[in-house]
Amino acid sequence: MDILNLPPTAKNPPELFAGDAWVDYLAVPQPGTDQRATVAKVRFAPGARTAWHSHARGQFLHVTDGVAWFGTRDGEVVEVRPGQTLYTPPGQEHWHAAAEGCFMEHIALMEAGDDPATSVTWGEHVTDDDFHGPRA
Repeated sequence: MDILNLPPTAKNPPELFAGDAWVDYLAVPQPGTDQRATVAKVRFAPGARTAWHSHARGQFLHVTDGVAWFGTRDGEVVEVRPGQTLYTPPGQEHWHAAAEGCFMEHIALMEAGDDPATSVTWGEHVTDDDFHGPRA
């Protein structure tokens, strides 16, 4: 057994996030294993959001604090509250955000793709129209 030396809290890059968001890695694949899972706690300032992206093997997002908004290319925006878990299937383009007026925190779980460089495919920033789309 090992206590892991994980990276310190990091601010997510502005190329991939609009507004302020921070990540703390909770678990990462260990060298010399065939592990694929990464688990991270991500905290978003009010209104902060990711750019459009998709995951080669899908993603689980468990909201622990605040109100989260998740959007898809078809224009749907889903509101998720603490204790709820959202699943995005492999390849589904989506974004995550804190609702306006509150911080939001979620635990993210994803597996690396067969080629780790293609685990996450990033797109353009989310527009204000996408962000304020109709709620499901």
